[in-house]
Amino acid sequence: MAVAMASAAERAVLEEEFKWLLQEEVHAVLKQLQDILKEASHRFALPASGAEAAAKQESFVLSTAGTDQVKGVLTLQGDALCQADVNLKMPRSNQLLHFAFREDKQWKLQQIQDARNHVNQAIYLLMKRDVNYHFKTGSEVLKLMDAVMLQLSRARNRLTTPATLTLPEIASSGLTRMFAPALPPDILVNFYINLNKLCLTIYQLHVLQPSTTKNFKPAGGSILHNPGAMFEFGNQRYEVSHVHKVECVVPWLNDALVFFTVSLQLCQQLKDKISVFSSYWNYKPY
Repeated sequence: MAVAMASAAERAVLEEEFKWLLQEEVHAVLKQLQDILKEASHRFALPASGAEAAAKQESFVLSTAGTDQVKGVLTLQGDALCQADVNLKMPRSNQLLHFAFREDKQWKLQQIQDARNHVNQAIYLLMKRDVNYHFKTGSEVLKLMDAVMLQLSRARNRLTTPATLTLPEIASSGLTRMFAPALPPDILVNFYINLNKLCLTIYQLHVLQPSTTKNFKPAGGSILHNPGAMFEFGNQRYEVSHVHKVECVVPWLNDALVFFTVSLQLCQQLKDKISVFSSYWNYKPY
């Protein structure tokens, strides 16, 4: 009898704790998440129009360890690469090749655009459950956390996982038409985000003659192709002879990745607290 009474008392205490968790602590965590993600969203914010827009452009110097084969400056404005000024010292000949974006062109970085959209979707999900919303069950909180975590994971993955592209896809990209003077036919370029870095890859090509005895094997999709990779484009076969990869650190991308990690941890901690209560009951109370 005493055991049963103790069990009933313990159950009553736990039910009160669980009610407090649903009514108070959940909303405190949601508010904290909103604040962090709004700060993350500000990092991705597009600049305002007019004079302020010009002030919000950020320029970054390209570099790579141990070589000066490629030098340049990239200018980023929100999710747009609005200027690229690059010098490539050609192997063997040491001839200097200079190319830059046309003044009327900007290149949208889809990874940044997508990451921002996922962050804003996570904020929208949180704002739908404002402080006046009454969570009735733990499963409701778990579902919300899962939905928010999905958006945050997608945002993070867009910055940490560049697209895998084939060489013909790079060759046919609109990026090839961004430059003045136009890129030589034996040069391909690709820009992408990798973690907190904005990367530029330059591929030098040579034409494979129809009479060549080389076994032609087209390369598949990759983030970074190696010398020797072959492909066909415009009824012509090519082989990559040299690859140059340079990058620059973008500090606010690092900030955004930290915000994603902290937010995902907060979501998981809240899920864990909700789930702890299931071990106290034989039935699922949430």
